[in-house]
Amino acid sequence: MASSFFSDFGLMWYLQELRKDEFRKFKELLKQEPLQLGLNLIPWTEIKKATREDLANLLMTHYRKQQAWNVTFNIFKKMNRKDLCEKAKKEITGHTKLYQTHIKEKFNNMWLRESIPRGQDYLNPILTQKECGNLELFFAPKKTGKQARTVLLKGVQGVGKTTFMIRLMLTWAAGKLFQERFSYVFYLCCREMKQLEEASLVTLISREWSDSSAPVVEILSQPETLLFIIDSFEELQCDLSEPESDLCSDCTEKLPFWVLLGSLLRKKMLPESSLLIVASPVYFLEVEDRLKCPEIKSFMGLSETDKKIFFCSNFQDRSTATEALDFVKENEHLFAICQIPALCWVVCTCLKQEMEKGNDLALNCWGATSLLSTFIFNLFTPKGASCPDKQGQRQLKGLCSLAAEGMCTDRFLFNKEDLRRNGLLGSDLSTLLDIKVLKKYREEESSYMFLHVCVQEFCAAMFYFLKSHTDHPNPAVKCTKTVLFTFLKKERAYWISLGCFIFGLLNEKEQQKLEAVFGRHLSQETLQECHQVLQDIGENKHLQKQIDYLALFYCLFEMQNEGFVRWAMDFFQDVNICIMDHLDLKVSSYCLRYCSSLRKLWVTIQKVFQVEKEDNSASTYSILYWHDVCSVLTNEHFRELEVSHSSLSESAYVALCNQLRHPSCHLQRLQINNTTFDGDKGLFFEVLTHSPDLTCLNLNGTALSRNDVKLLCDALNNPMCNIELLLLENCLLSPKDCEAFTCVLNSNKNLKLLHVSYNLLDQGVPLLCEALQRPDCALEGLILTSCYLTERSWKSLHNVLLCNKSLTHLDLSVNVLRYEDLKVLCDALKQPSCQLWSLCLVKCSITAEGCRDLASVFTGNSNLKILYISYNDLEDVGVKLLCEGLAHPNCHIEILGLARCKLTSACCGDLSRVLTSSKTLQSLNLKGNALDPDGVAVLCEALRHPECTLQLLGLQKTDFDEETQILLKAAEEQKPSLTIISTY
Repeated sequence: MASSFFSDFGLMWYLQELRKDEFRKFKELLKQEPLQLGLNLIPWTEIKKATREDLANLLMTHYRKQQAWNVTFNIFKKMNRKDLCEKAKKEITGHTKLYQTHIKEKFNNMWLRESIPRGQDYLNPILTQKECGNLELFFAPKKTGKQARTVLLKGVQGVGKTTFMIRLMLTWAAGKLFQERFSYVFYLCCREMKQLEEASLVTLISREWSDSSAPVVEILSQPETLLFIIDSFEELQCDLSEPESDLCSDCTEKLPFWVLLGSLLRKKMLPESSLLIVASPVYFLEVEDRLKCPEIKSFMGLSETDKKIFFCSNFQDRSTATEALDFVKENEHLFAICQIPALCWVVCTCLKQEMEKGNDLALNCWGATSLLSTFIFNLFTPKGASCPDKQGQRQLKGLCSLAAEGMCTDRFLFNKEDLRRNGLLGSDLSTLLDIKVLKKYREEESSYMFLHVCVQEFCAAMFYFLKSHTDHPNPAVKCTKTVLFTFLKKERAYWISLGCFIFGLLNEKEQQKLEAVFGRHLSQETLQECHQVLQDIGENKHLQKQIDYLALFYCLFEMQNEGFVRWAMDFFQDVNICIMDHLDLKVSSYCLRYCSSLRKLWVTIQKVFQVEKEDNSASTYSILYWHDVCSVLTNEHFRELEVSHSSLSESAYVALCNQLRHPSCHLQRLQINNTTFDGDKGLFFEVLTHSPDLTCLNLNGTALSRNDVKLLCDALNNPMCNIELLLLENCLLSPKDCEAFTCVLNSNKNLKLLHVSYNLLDQGVPLLCEALQRPDCALEGLILTSCYLTERSWKSLHNVLLCNKSLTHLDLSVNVLRYEDLKVLCDALKQPSCQLWSLCLVKCSITAEGCRDLASVFTGNSNLKILYISYNDLEDVGVKLLCEGLAHPNCHIEILGLARCKLTSACCGDLSRVLTSSKTLQSLNLKGNALDPDGVAVLCEALRHPECTLQLLGLQKTDFDEETQILLKAAEEQKPSLTIISTY
């Protein structure tokens, strides 16, 4: 059936199928059904008198086509005319078959082009049964009954995600995947789509029909049966931050492509459809929270078994294949890059060439840089020659120039003009395609790309050893120093190895290769620029905070120059690394071994220490590398370690504890946050009694059992323990654990701060308070944020405030503080005997009613200097009462937090009187309150007053009009001691 049937006559035809009584019922249901879909109603007077043809026209006139069909099918279902719905599905299925035939042809052509550099014998264009099963699970109903609609498939750049998507499309078109789930699967490649200035979703769908007559109405009438694959998402470089008002639900409206895509991804358009978004992991960090309930999946590339099969298919001789694979297995970096099919082919090709020549693989293929240089030079070296001839050198230089331009302009597709501009002639193109360093992007288009982005990065790195950036025809190509800073700051998600290759080419053996090919020594200028980059980072604390240290470590590791690494690592005192796999750990251990000046290390280590087996050599090496990382604890200057969001095996845990107990370890601060470890926790807590310099222990987010708490408190009670600050936020503590902490408070005179927020302590707090009332208690700070305090707790805290002479800081935020409980607390606070000088009551459900009692504290207690009561519904009435106390001569408040307290400009007059009368108030936070320009003008007048002592005002300047911002700026200029900040 022609696609025009549905759009022009189909709706009327379906209405004709209804009997007279059914047609009358259809009209009755049409009174309300559109409202269920968020549509306006058609006037009943028009519906009532309409014939079948008239009603079809009314539906098409009042609603867009797909909306008219949605209404119609919903009513058919309620009328139990499932036969009509099934008939429509069959019509759609007919179109599906036509579409699948087109998909087979289109993606088969793509497969033939994509599979050349991988070895067709290995990869099958149709997914395996196991792969299909895993994909089916992506969108299968969960135990909760919910069905995933948005799946994020992440994988490092070039790992083979696009190839996998091509296979997915071919498998679906063959009827072997998603047959019961999706009537249509649409593949949208962002690399192509970003060339479009504007498009509608209907236009994109229609592009997939050879005759441009897509049955759009039928397709969009059942959006729950549609799957959109968004490939190469990072190519768009958009963050989906458009405001909701800019998004669109109309599939026919032409929109800028990023707005169209944002509307689809954020479920403004076709919310019932399913999405499979494919991109690099770095990009997902930016967009994940803007998507609706996304499910995260990882694409790992070739498994170890896959690699073995791949090698066997690329070597004629099985023994040679085994020899090559054994060599790669011994080189973790090469084995890791072999998970990418295209690079696995590169490795196989290079090793085969070297083995045929009888060359030493360890000499010419020792790492990624070495292997790629050998591979590239072999491609341009004529048979029987030892190095490229003049023409080969020229072509290689042109290729490197093209690669550098692409990296600096974020381009991976090139046309013939791009090649010509970079010195590559028309006759060179066939050579570059023949040796497979370039490949056609599309058969019908004159666009070309490098065999793999990694090859492009390597050629771009080599450019900086052959030419100066000033000689490049494109001014976007920057100098080595700028490129390295960009790489180390991770400012471009596409740059995976560019910086590593620049450092790798500085290796002495690689320099000898370059000299043999190009006849001159090329490294001196580049080496100086690398020196300068590291020196600039080492001497600039601000720059150090921007650097990705793991990226820097990979650069130094690739260089394999011990003297240079030692010199470079001497610059860094604070290092932050996230170790995600075995290779990350190896590279980190290599560099940290030379980090003699290190003072602080933040480390996250995940998915490295799996189940340990005696015969697992990788596990053994992991422990050795981890030991190297932990050995920084014994460095002379090392003082602070933070291990967060990590998982440690028993061996890794023991290795860490042994270094913590080492006599040469002078650690002062230890943070183990959100971390799990196997083994006897007693070994860890014994560290506290063997580390005289350790004064701060932070275990926030790390679950502690009853026995763990007992072991911890036993260690704290030991005279050899010098812990002063103990942080146990969100450690799953219970009220019964408070008994053990009571013993610590009774005996430990070193402990100054106890932080036990976000634990269900409840009835345990009175036990702590009993110890705090003892005259010899030395605790100075107690943080009980969100501890579910009860009425009994507030009364116990009242007694503590009256008796305790050491407690100066108390944080009771995020606990429900009833008016009666606040009165009890204030009764103690306003007594002159109360020594507290800092109090936090943020988000405690305090209302204006309680402000009179708080104001009485200001005048009764001269010790209280800091009060945070933000996120409470104080309103203008409450602040007026507070201001009466703040303006009193006996008030000594220096810092006051009133952010998000539902204040308006009506309270600005009261606040301005405090600003001009208080002799002590130095800091005031008013962020997040509905102040208007008039109210701010009143505050500015007070800020400029000679008697105003305020030094810090929390206010979001950009919330106000230009005139008000000028007033605020003028107040700062008139009072140099005053700073107005938005982050408080």
